[in-house]
Amino acid sequence: MPLGDLVHWGSDFLGGQGTAAAIDAAGIQCFGVGTETYGSTVDESGGISANATGANDNDNFVMRSGPFAPRDGKITLRARFKYSNVDCAIFVGFTETLDTTTPVMPAEYATSTMTYNGTGGMVGFNYDADGSTDDFRAVMGDGGAAISDSSSGTRASATLTADRWFEAVVILNEDGTAECWLGDSGHAFSDNTLKTRLIKRFSTGTLLTTTDLFFACLMIENRTGNARTLETDYFMGNAGRDWRFN
Repeated sequence: MPLGDLVHWGSDFLGGQGTAAAIDAAGIQCFGVGTETYGSTVDESGGISANATGANDNDNFVMRSGPFAPRDGKITLRARFKYSNVDCAIFVGFTETLDTTTPVMPAEYATSTMTYNGTGGMVGFNYDADGSTDDFRAVMGDGGAAISDSSSGTRASATLTADRWFEAVVILNEDGTAECWLGDSGHAFSDNTLKTRLIKRFSTGTLLTTTDLFFACLMIENRTGNARTLETDYFMGNAGRDWRFN
């Protein structure tokens, strides 16, 4: 497909980009609850954005880009990230509802229950230290409830180690189906590069509405009352372009 038929967005965070304004210039909005801080990692190659939550419980930090509509063509999000401590929550994927003043995790897992927040659709990965069994879980929801066969999410059986890279690929197709792929340090090739695995394909039952507008999102939230840092190697993707004349 020619380059002009796709909308490309995101960043490798080369040259530091250690401020909200610099990240915004790459087509990525940054915001959060509490006093988030911006910076860059200086001892790793390839450009790493390092951004932290505030120090209060449930403070968070968000990267997002969009909006995109599945009806215009397949939307793909790719992110490589790590967290400073395991006692946090992560969401990476697409969400229709995400307030820029007081953003709330699209999906949250506590004890053994997945809660789907907001009134809009979502698909992606949830990790939440409030759960009784920690893991990344592939989820899909809409209108405050699970759809397709998401329920409490599909576990990735990932190795959950602080300061280790994860790779996520979330694909939202033009028919409302979706795929969630994850790479983690417990599933790697012999050269220590991550092996990205298909964790869940959402293709049955009620699916996401293809005319709705979705934002690509990478988010970390504090779970302990201590600031937590999200380091991001890249946050990028592409989407179909709306060629309609009205």
